[in-house]
Amino acid sequence: MKTIIFYLTALLCLAASKMGAQTFERRARDISYNIAQISKEEKDSLKIEVEEVNKLLETDDITKEEANKRKLAFAEKRAANIEERVAVEREKLDKLVQDRIDGNIEESFRSFSITYDPGTVKFKKDTTVTKKYYEFKRTTSQFVFALGFNRLMTDGKVDNDNYKLRSDFYEWGLTFNTRILRNNNLLHAKYGLSLQYNNLRPEDDKVFVTDEGKTILADSGTDIDLARLRYVNLVVPVHLEFDFTKKQENEGKTYYPTYNSFRVGLGGYAGVNVKEKQILKYENADGNDVKERRRGNYNINDFVYGLSAYVGYEAISLYVKYDLQPVFENNEIDQNNVSLGIRFDFN
Repeated sequence: MKTIIFYLTALLCLAASKMGAQTFERRARDISYNIAQISKEEKDSLKIEVEEVNKLLETDDITKEEANKRKLAFAEKRAANIEERVAVEREKLDKLVQDRIDGNIEESFRSFSITYDPGTVKFKKDTTVTKKYYEFKRTTSQFVFALGFNRLMTDGKVDNDNYKLRSDFYEWGLTFNTRILRNNNLLHAKYGLSLQYNNLRPEDDKVFVTDEGKTILADSGTDIDLARLRYVNLVVPVHLEFDFTKKQENEGKTYYPTYNSFRVGLGGYAGVNVKEKQILKYENADGNDVKERRRGNYNINDFVYGLSAYVGYEAISLYVKYDLQPVFENNEIDQNNVSLGIRFDFN
């Protein structure tokens, strides 16, 4: 009886351990789904709000000017909602990455079998492995999310004097991956559409101002808790990807899986600037906290193009991108943005 009780307890412990653990990839996939869902929900809500404004305009309850003001207000509110809600998911992703680095996430489970002999219970590693083969498509799609640090290059050198270390970027988009050779898995064409959010954070209570068509840093005249220039680019990234995942063979058929080994991507991107604004946080003379959004023309180049590369294993890569086009259009000295971070390609 004691042997049987011990046997059942062992089974329950093994089952509990499997139920309690989550893999890194599943949790990261859940976060990426949440980000996509946030964008969809806010866009759907904006569509409903705009339709209501159009109905009021059609019945002459409001003027065209008032309708445009309401639409703009709704759009700004939904954009702010997306920004705040995505920031929460980014914090979750940052913590998830740190947990993996610290080794706090179990990646896989060892498989055990339990054999029962009269009077003893023996545990041994299960050597039976069942593989399931799938029809791997030649073209697959991925949700891409990346985040990291930004720096401006001035005269070929990184500008560490005027910008804080936590100047950052994040990027998300959809890509397609096509195996180039019919019977070889090494070369892939990777292409898609992405939104790049770039943030520049000045040091020493400085803010961005325009002076005779040029964008410069100037003393704000007050203690600034946060100063951030954000510009958003919509780009088309194209990479030649080297995927070292080995082919699989089963029952005379050859399969070409992807994202199961080391990957290297070399390429670039081109696109347009779609948004720019400066965000300031400070305490006014009355001691009240103020958050100010300054929208306007900061002379960000309308077009952007650059080089990018990544190297990693499975879904995670180190990622670097460099804008060949200067950030500011009319400045006498060219300043180019360079970014370094972590990239996730959820296949």
